[in-house]
Amino acid sequence: MQPARTIPTSRPLLSIIIPALNEEDAIGSTIQRCLDAEEKIRSEGGVSGLEVIVVSDGSTDRTAEIAREFEGVSVFVFPENRGYGAAIKHGFDNASGDLLAFLDADGTCDPVYFGALSRELTTDEADISLGSRMGADSQMPKIRTLGNRLFAVLLGMLSNQSVSDTASGMRVIRRSALDALGPLPDGLHYTPAMSARALLGGLRIREVPMTYSERIGHSKLSVVSDGKRFLSAILDGVLFYRPARAFMIASLTLLVLASLVSLNPVEHYLTLRFIEPWMIYRFVLAFLLGSMGVTALGAAALASRLASLVGVEKHKSFWGKVIEFLFSGRFAFWFFASLVTGSVLLVFPGLAEYARYRTISIHWSRVIVAAFALLVAFQIVLTSVLLRIMQYWIRVAEFREGSPEPSQRAE
Repeated sequence: MQPARTIPTSRPLLSIIIPALNEEDAIGSTIQRCLDAEEKIRSEGGVSGLEVIVVSDGSTDRTAEIAREFEGVSVFVFPENRGYGAAIKHGFDNASGDLLAFLDADGTCDPVYFGALSRELTTDEADISLGSRMGADSQMPKIRTLGNRLFAVLLGMLSNQSVSDTASGMRVIRRSALDALGPLPDGLHYTPAMSARALLGGLRIREVPMTYSERIGHSKLSVVSDGKRFLSAILDGVLFYRPARAFMIASLTLLVLASLVSLNPVEHYLTLRFIEPWMIYRFVLAFLLGSMGVTALGAAALASRLASLVGVEKHKSFWGKVIEFLFSGRFAFWFFASLVTGSVLLVFPGLAEYARYRTISIHWSRVIVAAFALLVAFQIVLTSVLLRIMQYWIRVAEFREGSPEPSQRAE
């Protein structure tokens, strides 16, 4: 959902939020650098002025005390730590500007770049601008650089858009875009979650290359645990905005693996007309991977219909239409009938033998293939029925939205 864009009639105010947790060594210089850069930010960014807000997120040192020494700077104090994202959101709630910005309190980012970042929003129709720390002169630790690049590649593949620094801690956001971005988490994964929601939700992001310095003090970021949260935030965004694509990728991967596993037995049978006993393990693995792939394909169809039901997906993609066609009534019926018929033909000699002699001598490979076909047939018909139910819900919802209120009908 894209926010409604309005053309400002005057230069907007820029509100800068500085979340801080035990940053007594850096908070003073960070605030001072913001105030010193005001004139450049105003002239370069087209803003009327700056508003600086510090949110002390449960700090146990002199962070809040130092921040209060600066005249005109608003300081909010959390008695207990609530999280990086919670601090930023609290600052946004108490900000006056139409342009909302934030940067880390650790001295790694230069506030002067807020001029270029604000210009991207005041002269363009961008919703978010962020400072990219991925330049050659960046002092970011190599492990974090690698993680950011991997997250950027993953998000780019899933959204078909490119952002080089998904976790940048220096951004400017149009206030009107906040509703389209929420809800966002309270922790350190606030920034990658915002990037995921913006890209997958169709908002426009601009990047401005910036320098990145070594932080003052000890980092609160854990490469492993916070990396997991970052990945989870990106996947949450994908599952919300592009659920069908995620399941489709999983389905294609599983079905390709199933095909590769079954290649050797198929080639062996076509060449020598028999199956080796040890190949039963390949049959079982192909059965497992294939059924998982079909399940994921059904999940993709259901997720696509759910996205339409709640209004997240306004226009169905080409692959979304293909997936739903596969489970549509007529195609699903004939595919189901073909699979059931093929399964019966495969095991019919064994069934006839058992009925007559109470014994079965057909090869085990026939039973496995028939069982797999019957399982796929059941998955197809079940998914098709669920899609029909959901389509009925959509029609009922549309009917109720278009119907007049009871008082209006009485008139």
